[in-house]
Amino acid sequence: MNISLPGFGRATVIGLDIGSHSVKAVEIARKSRDKGFDLRALGQAPLAPESIVQGAFLNSGSIVEAIREAIADGRIKGKDVAASVSGHSVIVKRVHLPQMSREELEGQIQWEAEQYIPFDVNEVNLDFQILAANPEEGQMDVLLVAAKKDLIDDYVQVITEAGLNPVAIDVAAFAVQNAFELNYEQDPNRVTALVNIGAQVVNINVIRGGIPAFTRDIMTGGAHYTEEIQKALSISFEEAERIKLGNARDGGQALDVIPQEVEQAMRSVSDTVIGEISRSLDFFTATSADARITRVLLSGGGARIAGFVSAFKSRTGIETEIMNPLAHMVSAKGFDPDRLAAVAPSLAVGIGLATRRVER
Repeated sequence: MNISLPGFGRATVIGLDIGSHSVKAVEIARKSRDKGFDLRALGQAPLAPESIVQGAFLNSGSIVEAIREAIADGRIKGKDVAASVSGHSVIVKRVHLPQMSREELEGQIQWEAEQYIPFDVNEVNLDFQILAANPEEGQMDVLLVAAKKDLIDDYVQVITEAGLNPVAIDVAAFAVQNAFELNYEQDPNRVTALVNIGAQVVNINVIRGGIPAFTRDIMTGGAHYTEEIQKALSISFEEAERIKLGNARDGGQALDVIPQEVEQAMRSVSDTVIGEISRSLDFFTATSADARITRVLLSGGGARIAGFVSAFKSRTGIETEIMNPLAHMVSAKGFDPDRLAAVAPSLAVGIGLATRRVER
């Protein structure tokens, strides 16, 4: 699924994940249909605090510089990229429409969209995918996606200013699904919730039979941990980030031991974030009587928070694990294994975007 950009091609080389905390650039190649993929390049660069707030680009210069740094860090030579959007300016709806051909729907999509999206249709880019048809009832299920044009324009501008060519804009939740399908066996009878926890946005995508059954973005995430640690210890953003990921390793050296008051603050934030996610999953369950979520795969930087997985499983009662978007990677030649292990959960969106150049 992508939001079409007039004048741009569809093939991509680089998956460019522009988050509110960092920018990640990923390049992959499929080795064979049975043997996974090769990670060709991986670059990452931090983003200055408050460069992106609630989806709004407040410091475009900083974002452009971070994109350039990520490309340089990965020693990436290609120019074509796919990026993704999420948040309040993106609407995903599964709707029931009268049976018609794709060509007929293309001619009517604006009129149909007016009934389901809270924006002026003239201010959004629209895309859709027909999921299933029921000729006997004369109905079909359609996945409708709308993203505000000014949001798309912001991404196109910073990517272009960084010297790259934006060829597609995807939805972050769908990019995570691409990474999931690339790395995990698909069970049509299993309902899996993909939960990507970014710094400011949590992307939820419940997959049923290989199709998105429920998609929602929640405006919360890992940045709240950093804010609470800063308040508790009166320290800088960078220091708080180090402590937040105290369970991780940095260059082979163990990070700071987490003080007790910080542990309490982090538990409180985890309770809040998990509660928000849980309510969305409960909503899906309540509105889908014949579908029950059997597994949750967590990704994003927030999935690395100490104790988050166990707390999530305890709160929801659902089998929960961290998603590994590098599970089917053939080799890691030229990459630091410790670095890959540390950043893997954060690569779901980037890997998913990079699959656009892979033959499926």
